[in-house]
Order: sequence, then structure tokens, then C-alpha cells
Amino acid sequence: MSTKRFLAASVPPRLAMAGSAVALPILAIEQTGDIGIAGALVAASLAPSVIAAPLVGAALDRTRRPGVMIAFSCLLTAAVTAAMTLLGAIPLVVIFILLILAGAVSPFYMGGLSSFVADVMPHSRRGFAIDALSYNISAVGGPAAVALLTLFAPVQIAVLALTASAALGAMGVFRMGLPSHAGTSKSVLSAITGGVKWMLGHRPLALLTAASTLSQVGQGGLAVAAIAFSLERVGSPDQAAFVVTAFAVGALAGSLYETLRPTRSRPQKVMMLGFLMTGLLTIGATIDLGIVWTVVFIGLSGFFTASPVAAMLSLRNQLSPTHLKAQVFTVGAGLRATAFAAGAALAGTAAATGAGGAIPIAGVGLVWVASAALMAAYPRDHTQLPPGM
Repeated sequence: MSTKRFLAASVPPRLAMAGSAVALPILAIEQTGDIGIAGALVAASLAPSVIAAPLVGAALDRTRRPGVMIAFSCLLTAAVTAAMTLLGAIPLVVIFILLILAGAVSPFYMGGLSSFVADVMPHSRRGFAIDALSYNISAVGGPAAVALLTLFAPVQIAVLALTASAALGAMGVFRMGLPSHAGTSKSVLSAITGGVKWMLGHRPLALLTAASTLSQVGQGGLAVAAIAFSLERVGSPDQAAFVVTAFAVGALAGSLYETLRPTRSRPQKVMMLGFLMTGLLTIGATIDLGIVWTVVFIGLSGFFTASPVAAMLSLRNQLSPTHLKAQVFTVGAGLRATAFAAGAALAGTAAATGAGGAIPIAGVGLVWVASAALMAAYPRDHTQLPPGM
């Protein structure tokens, strides 16, 4: 499969999800004037993913036509996104129910689609670099598209653009022709239980999951920590946007580089060094030498997150039995999303307690360093499945 075809299938729904996290609060505040409702709506769209992930993974591992399931999840996301334009015209409880439904199917095109990379790409290491690129394009492109469209049109237009993006993703997935993983005859409960036992009981995979999840606590806290940092250094939150954008652009640049020249070192080593460099550069950004220094160091820290993500996806594939692969990917993605939200909450708490701006940013860096320390404990001789799996 070509890079263009995979990106055409994976980027649009992921971009719609990332853009919705920005468009939805704007729409909610315009229609209700309540920032609390805005936050609750975003939480409703994100929280169900980690709960639904095991069931989504089991379904993808069992079905003979995974592409149909993933494409349907994209269409459902498109329908719910379109319905958001009716916020204020239909009962709020209906909006919450629809967002929970959309959040529950998001693991299909997030971790679920990633679980098929090795099946459709001739060179899996480069394939996972392309998948990491897909995530970063979406993370940057979604919010950027919303910001640009809202400059010239009502936010409802941006929401409809995100609707079209999710629908395009469904078309792209249909064209991929994804193969079946296994089609096991075990019950869904047995399949989910088997997946959980494997993720917890297989030490290399458990370490990989713990380290990659912990790293998202740091990444999730960056945006909130950047606001506190900007308030401390310049007296306003204006510079926070530059800090967060620098990280996103750095991550995107790193993904492009990784796609063109995939790292050939052992995946666990790539993760450890990448997490360490990200952490040290983030801590270095707190040195008070001006905003340019901070932006450059944060941008470099973002650059070093790209190769670890590609390595994580590749290693997750190596450590996943075929009949549990989608579960491992969807649960892993769900845990990372939850950790991201937790990181934002923790950074907000730290800022609210008067910790200043530099301390939350340094805390974000320390979390990345801790993730590197976890990967340092990864067994040297366990990069593949044990015999018979």
C-alpha cells in the first residue's frame, strides 16, 4: 500500500477528532456562555475511548471485515460532528449522549487502524513512522484548520469541515482492503480477558505500555503549564500559544524526518533516548533567557518525540499475538488519551497552587525523564514474541 493511500485513510478522521477538541469548546461557549459546559462536552467526547477500547479491539480481532467497522466508525463520527452544529437547538443531554457515542467508536480509527499497519505496509518499521506522521499531521492540522476557518466564518462552518474530513476518512478506509487478523471463535469476554492478561503479564509489553502512557501525562500537561509559564515570564498568557505550537511543529518535523529516514536502532533504545532528550530539553526551556530560547528548546523537545512514537508502535506490533493485536493497540491508545487528559489536570492543579510557571514546565520534563527510566528497565533479549505465540 502506498503512503498516500494510508495517510488518506488515517489522517481525515484523526484530524476531525483533534479539531473537534478545539471547535467544540468555542461552539459551546458561543451557545451557552458556560465554560464549564464546554469542558464537560470535550471530556464526554474523549473519556469513553479507554472504556470502549477493549471491546473495540476484540471486535477488530474477531471480524472478517475490519475495514467495514473502521469506516462505519468514521461515518458515525461525521454524523455526530455534524449534529454539534445544532448545539443550542436540541437538548444538551442529547449532545452529551452523541459525544459519548462518538468517543466510544474513536478507538477504531485511532489505535485500531494502527494495528493493521504491519499488514498493509511492506516495510513495517517505515509504516509505523508513517502512522506516527499521521497522528502528528492530525494533531497540528485539526486545531489549525479550526483556527483558520473561525477567522473568516462562524465556528459552525469549521465543524462542518471536520464533518467532511471524517467522512473522507471512511472512503479512504474502504479503499484500503484491510485483512482479517484472526476471526477467533472465542467469546468476546474471553478475548478481552486474554488481551488484558497478555498486556499485564508480558513484562516487555507491560513496560512499554507503562512508559508510553506515562509520557502522555507530560505531553498533556504542556499546554496548561505553558500558560502558567507565560503568565510568570511576561504577565499574560499570550506567549503560551508560541510554546505549544513550537512543540507541535517540532513533532511534525520529527515525524517527517523519521518517515524519510527511519531510525534503525533497537526500538526500546530509540524510545528511551527520545524520551530522555524530550525531558532534558523541556527542563532546559525553563532557563530564563527569553521567549526565543524557550520556543527553540520546546520545539526541539517536540522533534525528539517522533522517533519514540514510531518505535513504540513497531515494538507494540512485535509484542502482540495476531489474535490480540487490535486489543493491544486500542487499549494502549486509550490509556495514552486518558493520561494526556490527566496531565492537563495535574498541570492545572500545580499552577493553581501557586507553583509558578517554571516548575510545571520542569515537571513536564521530569515526567518524560521518568518514562525514559522505565524503558531503561526493558529486557534486552525480549523484542519479539516468545515461541508459540
